[in-house]
Amino acid sequence: MEFEKIVKLIQTVSDSSLTQFQIQDGDLKLSMKKDVKYVCAPETEMAASVISQAEPAAAPQKQESEPKSEISGNVVKSPLVGTFYEASSPDADPFVKVGDTVRVGQVLGIVEAMKLMNEIESEFEGTVKEILVKNEQMVEYGQPLFVIE
Repeated sequence: MEFEKIVKLIQTVSDSSLTQFQIQDGDLKLSMKKDVKYVCAPETEMAASVISQAEPAAAPQKQESEPKSEISGNVVKSPLVGTFYEASSPDADPFVKVGDTVRVGQVLGIVEAMKLMNEIESEFEGTVKEILVKNEQMVEYGQPLFVIE
């Protein structure tokens, strides 16, 4: 099975609600499983919620969050769900840093999905203006990773 087909298959499984998938193509056996993630509010929000329920008169006021700044420039997005890595190994230098000049096809980072390391290549020529994710951060399909000017 071709690498591109495997990546497309991973993307399709990531976008679906499947919890397990297996396929065999000749000697290649591929097994995928998508676990459900539960997101909990941070402890401070949970504590504020408990306090506001216990003491309605002393309910904390909701603070306005700062509006997110618009991303300007060419944005490289994650093609799949997984863990982002800025380098090929923990002791290696990052593929790129802010201010580096990049060309089309240059590796910017890696997204690991289902034990497969998927290189994220630049779709643009220019300078790395911003890196929007941290090393070992979980990323979602379509999440902005880099801004290239």
